[in-house]
Amino acid sequence: VQLVESGGGLVQPGGSLRPSCAALGLPFGGYKMSWVRQAPGKGLEWVSDMAGDGGRTNYVDFVKGRFTISRDNAKSTLYLQINSLKPEDTALYYCARDLTGWGEYDYWGQGTQVTVSS
Repeated sequence: VQLVESGGGLVQPGGSLRPSCAALGLPFGGYKMSWVRQAPGKGLEWVSDMAGDGGRTNYVDFVKGRFTISRDNAKSTLYLQINSLKPEDTALYYCARDLTGWGEYDYWGQGTQVTVSS
């Protein structure tokens, strides 16, 4: 029972990546899911979330227009399309399942590293 992220990597500024998060043996559909990141030497920073039915989405202001969260409940997988990457986007990106829908995360993945550098 776990969340497993993949799809990070090293990319030049202006590039794109699409991290994904697979829920293995863990109920997924119906739960709000979030992406949270941690930059080197900094604390956790919430980035985006999506309702369990794939409807409502939310983003932190500084990623609006560049990040797009999506999910495929049939595949129990969450995605984060990241465009126009900036060096300050460099971080370990985690997915997390929101147990109550109010930011109470009960499962976290191991994280996938996104590094933006020329």
